[in-house]
Amino acid sequence: MNDAMLSTHPVSALSVVVCAYTLDRWDDLRAAIASVLTQNRPADEVVLVVDHCQALYERASKALPAVRVVPSSGPRGLSGARNTGVAVSHGDVVAFLDDDAAAEPDWTDRLMAHYDDPRVAGVGGLVRPRWSTRRPVWFPPEFDWVVGCSYRGLPERTAPVRNFIGANMSFRRTELLAVGGFLDTLGRVSNRPTAGCEETDLCLRITARRPDAVLLYEPAAAVRHRVPEARTRWSYFRSRCYGEGLSKALVARYDGSGPALASERAYLRTTIPRALARNLRRTGRPGAVRTLGALSAGVCATGTGYLVGRLRSPGPQDFSRTPQVSTEPLAGGSP
Repeated sequence: MNDAMLSTHPVSALSVVVCAYTLDRWDDLRAAIASVLTQNRPADEVVLVVDHCQALYERASKALPAVRVVPSSGPRGLSGARNTGVAVSHGDVVAFLDDDAAAEPDWTDRLMAHYDDPRVAGVGGLVRPRWSTRRPVWFPPEFDWVVGCSYRGLPERTAPVRNFIGANMSFRRTELLAVGGFLDTLGRVSNRPTAGCEETDLCLRITARRPDAVLLYEPAAAVRHRVPEARTRWSYFRSRCYGEGLSKALVARYDGSGPALASERAYLRTTIPRALARNLRRTGRPGAVRTLGALSAGVCATGTGYLVGRLRSPGPQDFSRTPQVSTEPLAGGSP
């Protein structure tokens, strides 16, 4: 270990960034903000970044006085909004919570407890699904990543991981600035299910820059992520799997197929075969046969998306590595 590469600055301040883009999730957003403001260990600041939605910016500015509400200074999309949050934050650690997720009361405590170790560059936590209707009987828990949640196959105890789930993650701000933040060419725009993997790319760049860095998964740092009825449909499952494959192909271009696909190879070697075997033993139970079909179809759709993504001709933006985070003060104004 190279001690010169380790941050010795004591971690004392936490900024929590929530990004939102629509008034349609106002109730979820208020619940998310409330869950942060009532933490056992209060955050030093809470930043709400509004992604190019004037009506939401105006409403949030009036209704959420305990929160710093800012317009996104980046291009439309989650990556640009997150980078804005990083740029305006002052904490040593920046945590991200989705606008439709609610943190457990000890969330900040659980995340911050690990930053005493200077090797730890980031800490992520468990994302539990909170189904608006009922969990579909066919929906395999190994594919809960489709709805932005932790899935069966992740560590059940504190352990290093390659990357975090975006609804519940935190990083040292210095690390985010050092790699330029999230890439604007990745990341969701509005509610499109076919974009993502910006968290994977970010984590890969952090560890590529600092090979001794640890990204730690702490399942005790939990949030509850609302899953709307629209995401329980077969059409969403299929398109989200396909989109994941496309996104992974782009990440492989950026970061190399070895690092970009290491976790996926382990997932296909271990997690999926165990799921198939378990459901084959339960074919007499309700939903087991449909779950087998979903497992197979999910793997096929993701693989197809990846192959299509690899065969596409890359555009100039595919290899852009321009830093995305500006530390210049934001000008006032609307999104």
